[in-house]
Amino acid sequence: MLEQHDMDKMGNTDNTDVLNQKEKERKENVANMLEKARVYHEKYLLRNNTSDMESAVNYYIQAIKLNPQIPETYYRLACLMFENGQISLDSAIEQCKMAIDIAPENPNAHLYTGYFLKLANDFDEAEKEFKNAIKVSPLNSARPRLILATMLYQKINNVKPSLVDFIRMVYYACSGCLTVLWDFASIKMLYKNISDDALVFMYKTYGHFLEKIKNSSLAVATYDIAAENTGHDEYFYNRIGDICIKEHAPEIALDAYKKVLEANPYDRDALVKQATLIQTHFPDNYDEAIDCYTKLLEIEPENDKVYYELGHLYLQKNESLPAVNAFSMALEKDDENPFYHNSMAFALVQLEQYDDAIEHYQKAININPDPYWTSIVCQALGSVYLEIKNNPEAAIVLYQTAAVLNPECDESQLAIGDTYFSMEEYDNAIRAYCDAIKINPENAKAYCKCGMALWEKDYTEEAIVAYHKAIDLNPDYAIAHNNLGVIYLDDIGNTHEAIALFEKAISENKSYTLAYFNLGRAYAITGENTKAAKNFQRALDLNVLTGELEEEDILNRLHKLFEV
Repeated sequence: MLEQHDMDKMGNTDNTDVLNQKEKERKENVANMLEKARVYHEKYLLRNNTSDMESAVNYYIQAIKLNPQIPETYYRLACLMFENGQISLDSAIEQCKMAIDIAPENPNAHLYTGYFLKLANDFDEAEKEFKNAIKVSPLNSARPRLILATMLYQKINNVKPSLVDFIRMVYYACSGCLTVLWDFASIKMLYKNISDDALVFMYKTYGHFLEKIKNSSLAVATYDIAAENTGHDEYFYNRIGDICIKEHAPEIALDAYKKVLEANPYDRDALVKQATLIQTHFPDNYDEAIDCYTKLLEIEPENDKVYYELGHLYLQKNESLPAVNAFSMALEKDDENPFYHNSMAFALVQLEQYDDAIEHYQKAININPDPYWTSIVCQALGSVYLEIKNNPEAAIVLYQTAAVLNPECDESQLAIGDTYFSMEEYDNAIRAYCDAIKINPENAKAYCKCGMALWEKDYTEEAIVAYHKAIDLNPDYAIAHNNLGVIYLDDIGNTHEAIALFEKAISENKSYTLAYFNLGRAYAITGENTKAAKNFQRALDLNVLTGELEEEDILNRLHKLFEV
């Protein structure tokens, strides 16, 4: 048996081995994290790729958690996080000073501290830190010397020039250029920059050549390889997207812009292109387009056009309240924009806030950027007065204003005619419909409406002529066939012609409740009760959905068919 103290010794030895092994693993993990952080940091400096920066930041943070005593992690993390807007300038300075506290003899800690102090315009303190960096490592001091020279140049430009500062600037600039020859870190970075630029230049040149000779497919393939080999996703995938838009390949273009945004989620041009592409070719992808414009607002919070586009996207989604909020923000930026007022008015109508909508329509009309556009707004406001406010007189004034602004617009005259028709002022309605026909003699709808007004005035022959003209212009015009059939049935007494017209109307519109009802009436007159009943029943079924007729009237006619 072993004595007790020998067993204790063995136990202590085992514990020490375990602790040593854990410490070794921890150091290996720290080294691994630092190496990965450096690789991604270097890639970011070369390619300016946001995903590389995020990876570098993540690995630096993991390294700090494993070992808080590594100075490099503090000043490099400060640099990346400040550039990304995650920390303030003061916080960056504090982090770099922590690195100095940990390792006072680390030249990079002094270099980065001086750099941030320079950004804060604290030139005296910055100069001290740059000099400390030079003092700590004189042979590898190219960077602090050159930065110190640029800072002195900046200082000379901001304050009264000093001969001493000028001489010092020249000294540090010249000495920096000399020491760069044996500054290994600077030479290494310079080499990588040159080699990376050369590779990118080669792919760009070849790709542009292929574009010039119209070989788009090979150009896209080249740019795809270039993105993979160089890591410059933003540029090369942007080129792929632009080419695919020209070649009418929106799916590939959209995928390319998405890859650009994976590399840099806040690439303004890519966000605009993607949003525009979605709205043009993928109108149902509202949420994707909204995400693009929301990110654009983070970049350009004062851009009223982005709010305007967002408002229209919310309208397409039938989300009127967010649309109103978006248009409201656009108007805050530019209250004199008539298009913003018009869109705001439309959104308010959807929310049934009619008085506010009228106010915005009126502002848009008063600004009047273009007669043609303003005439359309006048028609929209006229519809609100007619259909919502029950004010046909105001509606007519607006429709007439639209007609004056755009004399070639037959729709304005039709709206005037419809309003007079609703007021039973048939003579005025006929004049307006005739004005529409003068503007556009090929407008079948104008002849049909005119026919209705003429029939109300008992101008039967004239009404028949108008309906025939409408049918000549549009042989598939179901309403014209039905209305002409009513005249032949009720005024002329030509039942067989009426039946043919009603059947034609139904063939063009299988859900035409009134045509089935009229056809049932016609068959009832000819004594074909089975056919009449069939059409009355069809009218009754459809009327549940359309509500065009009084249900009791249909039932009465249906029952009378079989009365003894």
